[in-house]
Order: sequence, then structure tokens, then C-alpha cells
Amino acid sequence: MAIYEVNDQNFKDEVGSGLKLVDFWAPWCGPCKMIAPVLEEVATDVEGKADIAKLNVDDNQATASEYEVMSIPTLILFKDGQPVDKVVGFQPKEQLVALIDKHA
Repeated sequence: MAIYEVNDQNFKDEVGSGLKLVDFWAPWCGPCKMIAPVLEEVATDVEGKADIAKLNVDDNQATASEYEVMSIPTLILFKDGQPVDKVVGFQPKEQLVALIDKHA
């Protein structure tokens, strides 16, 4: 499945069921740009187990604030709407796949 965008309005609905890895990012963030192709690979590897979504923190400050996102990229793994794991900064593909597998 392709990576899709979420926002303040649809966030709760989008992460409400199943396993979702949400990338909190911004267009001006260098490490966010570096992790984007890694997330594309992860999305292919975890297809059927988890979905990957992106939330632009500049445009969706309410959700970023709710989950206490202070640095980007921050990746939060949600299981049925509840945050179950969180990593900050660039992460290698293997680490992200392992994070998802741990909760799948």
C-alpha cells in the first residue's frame, strides 16, 4: 500500500483500527527527506501488517501537539488508535520493520 497523508481532521479515523505507523514530518526538515525513501521500502515490506501515514506538523499542529511531537521526524506506531511505540530521528529500514513486527 502506498503511503498516504493524514491531517488534524481525519487523524483519529485513519489510525483508529489496525496497525499504523505515522511519520510526523515537515517539508523543510532534512532528516524527514532522508527517511521518506526508507518509509517507501518499509511500506512494501510490511504490506498487509501495517499502513504508513504522514502528517505534516506545520499544517496539523493540533495533532502534533497532542502526541507531544517536539522533534521531527518522529514516528509513532498506533495499534487500534492507541500509541504503542515511538522513535525520533532517522531510522534504518530494518529497525522500522522490527518495530512494526514487534506489535503485529
